[in-house]
Amino acid sequence: MSSIEVKDLNFSFKDQTIFKDLSLNTESGTITGIIGPNGVGKSVLFKIIAGLIIPQTGLVKVNGQEINQNGFPDDFGALIEEPGFVDRLSGYDNLKILSSIKNLINKDDIKSTLKLVGLWGKHNQKVKNYSLGMKKKLGIAQAIMEKPKVIILDEPMNALDEDSVQNIRTVLKKLATENNVSILIASHNMDDINLLCDKIYKINNYKVNEIQKSNNE
Repeated sequence: MSSIEVKDLNFSFKDQTIFKDLSLNTESGTITGIIGPNGVGKSVLFKIIAGLIIPQTGLVKVNGQEINQNGFPDDFGALIEEPGFVDRLSGYDNLKILSSIKNLINKDDIKSTLKLVGLWGKHNQKVKNYSLGMKKKLGIAQAIMEKPKVIILDEPMNALDEDSVQNIRTVLKKLATENNVSILIASHNMDDINLLCDKIYKINNYKVNEIQKSNNE
């Protein structure tokens, strides 16, 4: 089943073409990688899928729901660029506030998610005292805590130490294989891409083209 469907996407910004007839599909229970140099449009593509940017033309669906100006699709989690948190509040309190928007989870769910990403024990610290790596873990936590069926992650491993990288890789693999979650991930780290992804796409000439795992270009 197609979880993310992008068809004939066209998007320009200030007379600069970003995407031209771009099409992409991801399937439930798989991890799909997006690669490409800085400025090629990876974050823009993620924002379009999340409903934060509306393309000039093209179809975007998440879990069969057509994406438009209504914002985030249902059953969906996202980490795009650097997430904004309230610095004077703790990591736990930030997640509690975010969870109150949809009211899908309780404090035990938040606790288990913080344990999953390796932040439990630091959950009562104010975010302003978090390292970059801890903030990244908090961003991953907010993306996965409501157990969405589709997750998009923009450079999720940035600023993480090696042990944390290994842990997050394990978490993402389990979400895909055990919970049938569709994950779309953008990363400059080809180790992450090759180890995690079932399919890899490279943004090139305003479109995406599937490449083999052995191709690190």
